[in-house]
Amino acid sequence: MSSASRVWTAIDFNADGKQADYMRVPYSSDKSAYGWIPVPLVCVRNGDGPTVLLTAGNHGDEYEGQVALLRLARELDASAVRGRILIAPALNFPAVAAGRRTSPIDDGNLNRLFPGDANGAPTAMIAHYVQTVLFPLSDLVIDLHSGGKSLEYTPCALARHGRDAAAQAEILELLEVFGAPLSIQTTGEGGGASTTLYAAATQLGIPALTTELGGGGTLIPLGLRVAEQGVRRVLKHYGYVPGLDVEPAPPLRVKQSQGRGHFLYAPEEGLFEPLVAVGSEVQAGQLAGYLHPHHTPLREPVTLRFPASGIVSCRRFPTLTERGDCLYNLVA
Repeated sequence: MSSASRVWTAIDFNADGKQADYMRVPYSSDKSAYGWIPVPLVCVRNGDGPTVLLTAGNHGDEYEGQVALLRLARELDASAVRGRILIAPALNFPAVAAGRRTSPIDDGNLNRLFPGDANGAPTAMIAHYVQTVLFPLSDLVIDLHSGGKSLEYTPCALARHGRDAAAQAEILELLEVFGAPLSIQTTGEGGGASTTLYAAATQLGIPALTTELGGGGTLIPLGLRVAEQGVRRVLKHYGYVPGLDVEPAPPLRVKQSQGRGHFLYAPEEGLFEPLVAVGSEVQAGQLAGYLHPHHTPLREPVTLRFPASGIVSCRRFPTLTERGDCLYNLVA
């Protein structure tokens, strides 16, 4: 991995005021030999101080975070800011423009490519720019996600475990201030391990969280509200925008991800009939739903039961299902 990013921007990160430009990702294609991909970036700065990095659109079909950050970028007045706020509301822009989880240019899943590659495909170049240019500027990181087209989530915030006791305390404070209805600490098993944006930030010692705010490839009003209020609470609490009006956070409710033993996967293809809503508490062995074998009409459906006890954090959203698809995940 090269240490020097090939991505560039016209933004001066040390200049006061509100600036908007792009992470300009070099891309030579049949249509544009010397072109670049425009990844929107906003910098709001007012004097010396810490920096918070806010991202959304890491996956293009997840919308609550994108709308929350677009609204915030428009509304922020630089004179009310202390320090610096970096906003990337459409981080994997080709995926955002296509409404897809992954980039249509290189099939890159940005949230599985950290720390990236300066000389890789465009999605890996975006990851590398965040890792080598934006992370070194940042004191806090929030990466807003939702379930996309394939999952429905109960609105929650997720964080990795801190590298030591002090880092763990900082992460718990960030979760408490953000104030999602449910907070989850996770090892990343089953979902990207160390190659996600928030995991990469945590490994560098930067307090970071991500979210899951809805799903189904649409915008859920409750998820949007959780994103907007959570980000605003963070900006106020940490002194970036001291004058913001925010709602008080609910009491911190932290659960732990339990690894693959708390996932329910489809044992074969069929039509998924879910019987339990996200956010529900379930017991091991409880009926979870049915998988109807559409290819064999007289066969009885497969009975699905939860492999463990816990809270349903997400369920599969599409009905048509293939063997190996995640149907439910539980936290405890």
